[in-house]
Amino acid sequence: MTNPPPGPPQPEPADHTAAAPPKRRRSWRRRARLGVLGVVVIAVLFVALYTVVMLHYAYSSGSKAGYLQLFEDRGWLCKTSEGELLITSAPGIAPETWKFSVRNDAVAAQLRPAVGKRVLVFYDEHRGLPTDCFGATNFFVDSVVIQP
Repeated sequence: MTNPPPGPPQPEPADHTAAAPPKRRRSWRRRARLGVLGVVVIAVLFVALYTVVMLHYAYSSGSKAGYLQLFEDRGWLCKTSEGELLITSAPGIAPETWKFSVRNDAVAAQLRPAVGKRVLVFYDEHRGLPTDCFGATNFFVDSVVIQP
């Protein structure tokens, strides 16, 4: 009898009787955390999308003329430019006060020296904004004409 020629060692047959390691199951706490995180992320994305839509689509647009009574910068964290316009319909009748916000720095620079003067402002109304960081009012002035 001859022995087979020496060669590379042959692998031993696999032992299929050994149990496979148990599959790790995610604990309910980890699934709960992932669920809560998912809900928070979806809510933040919804609020961000809602805000962008509300800022880009105006509810109404128009113009108003009157005397600029007040123009100031307000806010602790969110600085906004706010103004008040006195609108008179006829002499002897109490004027109506109309409050507005300005988001454009160039328009704000035009309005600062115009306090006490008659102005014509063009505005867009954006209803339903989730925060006052864009302005304290719903009316955003985007251009102004200072009348003589």
